[in-house]
Amino acid sequence: MTKTTPKLAALAIALGSLAAAQPPAVLSVAGTPPSLQAKIGATVEAKLPLQLRPGYHVQSNTPTDKYLIPLRLTWNPGPLEALGVTYPKPKMEKYAFSEMPQSVFSGNFELTTKFRVPEAAIAGPSAITGKLRYQACNDAMCLPPRTMDVKLPVDIVR
Repeated sequence: MTKTTPKLAALAIALGSLAAAQPPAVLSVAGTPPSLQAKIGATVEAKLPLQLRPGYHVQSNTPTDKYLIPLRLTWNPGPLEALGVTYPKPKMEKYAFSEMPQSVFSGNFELTTKFRVPEAAIAGPSAITGKLRYQACNDAMCLPPRTMDVKLPVDIVR
């Protein structure tokens, strides 16, 4: 039988408290994105459906204050070349913490990316991965910025 030292017990309690203090993710990909059909040499558009927990918003890609973190979707090099991301039109909302209305997204919304399929792409199933950086807030406070991994399945055809 092993003994738990007081230092180990204190460390376990501290780590448990730290884990409990971490705010849960308030932004997530809505469902599983369908596989994107992409023909070699063509351009295609992919929609990334996102959903926010009720009571929260994220700063748009064009926040009104310099200190706020904009929503940014970036794609890693992979089987497709990202040509650009289109963000929805933000809502201008007034919150107690700022004198100016804030440029935000709330509820469910989509980001659309236009991709080019290189001539040298290999036909078959694949995936493109990226990062979504955001700052979520509610009426009273903003959570620390987060970056989440995103992945879109791709079926490259000739």
